[in-house]
Amino acid sequence: MSEGTGALGTRPAVVPPGERGATRIADRVVAKIASQAAREAVGPLPPDAAPPHATVAVRPHAPGPLPTGQTSTEAAHVSVHLELEYPCDIGARSRQVRRHVTERVNALVGMQVPEVAVYVERLHPEAAHGLAQGRTR
Repeated sequence: MSEGTGALGTRPAVVPPGERGATRIADRVVAKIASQAAREAVGPLPPDAAPPHATVAVRPHAPGPLPTGQTSTEAAHVSVHLELEYPCDIGARSRQVRRHVTERVNALVGMQVPEVAVYVERLHPEAAHGLAQGRTR
């Protein structure tokens, strides 16, 4: 019996795509991928900084053809919470995190990411600037 043939030597019937089933990726899995991507984008942080974390809401994607590279009919709406060293260009760092999270989630999960909200929760003064720990004006 050759590969791809049934028990009687005939090819099995081709199952239409809509009847094959689907793979559902849990929101928490997408959140872990987004958190890791944010860590990669931010780079090393001070020892007392909390690592970036993300929350995700996966919703159905608008009907129609899927964009290039997208394999899921769902879209991930991501919120990333992070801490940064200061001084830095907060806007540029936020854009970098948004871009990297969008690229990694799309590449690894195949979902479109129409929204990445970045929340900077805390700024850490760089030790090299000799700033005292605590409240800085």
